[in-house]
Amino acid sequence: MRSIRMVMTGFAAMLVLPSSVQLAAQGPVPPVIASKGSSGPTAARTDAVKTPAPLNTADVEAWLDGFMPYALERGRIAGAVVVVVRGNGTVLQKGYGYADLKSRKPVSPEATLFRPGSVSKLPTWTAVMQQVEAGKIDLDKDVNAYLDFKIPPFEGKPITMRNIMTHTAGFEESVRHLISSDPKAALPLKKLMPEALPARVFAPGTTPAYSNYATALAGYIVERVSGIPFDTYIEQRVFAPLGMKHSTYRQPLPASLKPLMATGYSTVTEKAKPFEFVVPAPAGSLSSTGADMGKFMIAHLNNGAGLMKPETARMMHDYHAPGVGPLNSMALGFYEQQVNGRRAIAHGGDTEWFHSYLWLFPQDDIGLFVSMNSAGQEGAAHAIRSALFHKFADRYMPGHEKFGRVDAATARKHAEMLAGHYVSSRGSFTNFLALLGLQGQASIGVGEDGKITFPALDGLSAAARDWVEVAPFVWRDTNTGERLAAEVRDGKVVRMSLDAGSPFMVFSPAPAAFNAAWLMPALGLALGLILLAALAWPVRALVRRSYGAKLELEGDARRAYRLSRGFAWGVLAATAGWAGLIASFSADIGSIGGPLDWLIILLRIVTPIAAIGLVATAGWLTWLSFQEKRRWTAKLGAALLLLSGLIFLWVVIGAHLYGFSMVY
Repeated sequence: MRSIRMVMTGFAAMLVLPSSVQLAAQGPVPPVIASKGSSGPTAARTDAVKTPAPLNTADVEAWLDGFMPYALERGRIAGAVVVVVRGNGTVLQKGYGYADLKSRKPVSPEATLFRPGSVSKLPTWTAVMQQVEAGKIDLDKDVNAYLDFKIPPFEGKPITMRNIMTHTAGFEESVRHLISSDPKAALPLKKLMPEALPARVFAPGTTPAYSNYATALAGYIVERVSGIPFDTYIEQRVFAPLGMKHSTYRQPLPASLKPLMATGYSTVTEKAKPFEFVVPAPAGSLSSTGADMGKFMIAHLNNGAGLMKPETARMMHDYHAPGVGPLNSMALGFYEQQVNGRRAIAHGGDTEWFHSYLWLFPQDDIGLFVSMNSAGQEGAAHAIRSALFHKFADRYMPGHEKFGRVDAATARKHAEMLAGHYVSSRGSFTNFLALLGLQGQASIGVGEDGKITFPALDGLSAAARDWVEVAPFVWRDTNTGERLAAEVRDGKVVRMSLDAGSPFMVFSPAPAAFNAAWLMPALGLALGLILLAALAWPVRALVRRSYGAKLELEGDARRAYRLSRGFAWGVLAATAGWAGLIASFSADIGSIGGPLDWLIILLRIVTPIAAIGLVATAGWLTWLSFQEKRRWTAKLGAALLLLSGLIFLWVVIGAHLYGFSMVY
């Protein structure tokens, strides 16, 4: 699975996540290297391009031995497996570190199972294409034709399998049925699909928005049209033909594979984590060895050999979904990643504890896979795999791209146009998890040098980003070569993305009414004032008792005062409850999928009551304060409490902190 936590805090990357955008005035598409078999140079290469290192076992092993051990140790990651393939064979498959720290069991590429998360989607998409080839699935037909429940149209348009495979079905994020350590959380697809159906928030085909639910839906469709349970289908039609004997989507693991499972960790200094149950199984439940993933890569590099006809594989690999200008876009299931003038097709994957990536370079017949069994400190796993991709390409597939450069004055102007807060298309928009979206709005600024800054991305690569505008509203990071671009209409940025996330995620400017730039500070100030008012109530009562004084207020004013303070305490209790829920969710994403339903329901009842009650009683108290011509301090205090209540109520409404639906 792509890291949900990172998506909620700014990236989807990988981690997620867990990103960028493109513009209407697009720059040139990076030139592509010559096709297989061509020995001539291309426009992307110059005489200055360094000579590639020999891609053989000795050189790759020596290079990885210098890269991986230090990277894992520095990142506090327990273990990893790396596989490099070329053509019909394996160049190198090697384990680093430990599959289990307690027993000091080393990682074996042939006998250690990793959880590659959303890389699991690739065998699922392979199964879909097999059924397309068999004539049982039409990529452009309403998927309701294959289902036993109804997905309502959105803006009059149905979902197609092509929408699903390019993450443009329009579903909002769904996390209730995602990952859990509880075996009871795993549900058969027949029950899960109608029960977990998320809201659709974008018209199909218009907006990339990553969806685990949609992928599971594709797996369910394969199950229905083939008449074979999904797990069995993958075993018989994908794993068996390739000899992938140590791979399974089954949860819990079959008895024969259970002893091979690597242990997951947050970091090497923390306790071992339990086996994760990925609820939308076709989207992320695969357990596999590095050696088996090598076989899968070889099959796709050889036009689907053993799995599908060459023309079907080319249909899958070569498709270019509409995207954001020159940025990467989706193929069918795979997504593009550009490096050194080459097009890779790839997929990343993250559970909570396992972090993986698979890249194929079809024009060079090269595949690279990495999987780690720890997140590492400060998201080290994401930086490691990003660096691995770029350094591997620089060493074995060097290239040179010619870029222009926008003049300094124009670049600063464009940077200032781009600066602001942005909302990711991969998020929740109709339920209480919109609160995380408000918290995690992406922020782009402008440095003193006039260049854009995107702090949320700096931790996801080996070095801080250095964004240079190479074409109007197209920026390139000089450290990684990744691009960020903005789409501009009528002189305003309407959306943006970056190469790492553009195939499945775009960002739109945060609406003024719910822009975290002002709303989060305002909410913090409002809660501070509500806290002062709530604490002052008992403190003043104790002071009056100590001096034998009486409360000056009488009648309605006294009732309004006491009720407003009571509701202030209700707001604080609700705030503490939401903070606790977010903390629990951050520590264990599975906790939100059932164990804490009682708290979610309670909070969605208490929160709107407390918010509305505070606004009503503070408003009443403010009106009475002016009507009775009380001191200016009393008027100001009542008015500030009313304003604070209104801000809190605004967040309650905007973040949907109410309601009873358990689809989120």
